[in-house]
Amino acid sequence: MDHTQPGARAAAQPTDAPSASADRPAPAHQRPPGVSDTTVKALGALSEALETTERARGHLYSFHQLTGGADLKLGEAVDLLREAGHEEAADRLERDLVGRNVLPGRWTFQIVEQYDDDYYRTFKDAEEHLRGELVGGRRHLFEAEMKETRRTPGAPGHEARPAD
Repeated sequence: MDHTQPGARAAAQPTDAPSASADRPAPAHQRPPGVSDTTVKALGALSEALETTERARGHLYSFHQLTGGADLKLGEAVDLLREAGHEEAADRLERDLVGRNVLPGRWTFQIVEQYDDDYYRTFKDAEEHLRGELVGGRRHLFEAEMKETRRTPGAPGHEARPAD
């Protein structure tokens, strides 16, 4: 059986059956009538791409914070070099590196802002717009259908959703 795509799976015998509503996906996770498998798959791929972009954005914020922390630590090193009598070395580091742009004209906060404004927001808005247009705004339909194919209906720990 292909465990990567939505499809049929035989139900196991229930042991301690959950409530009927908990054993069905929430309406927000059910495919609207007339929506094709290919549309659900396409929106799933788009959602996965957005999630990858979210991770990339997190790494960009890590880059921002790590670079800022390194610059502050560099300032401490400059102070200690001066304290140790290495004025020329301290002056060179302070002149050439402390507070330096990481890209022409940009500190990391400016890179983060430009990424957010130009790429991330455009991507997020496009994904939300397409979900609204094609499936009434419903999120994670591909994953919800995959869950239905992979869980064991009626088995504890395999409920479709939390009990009401």
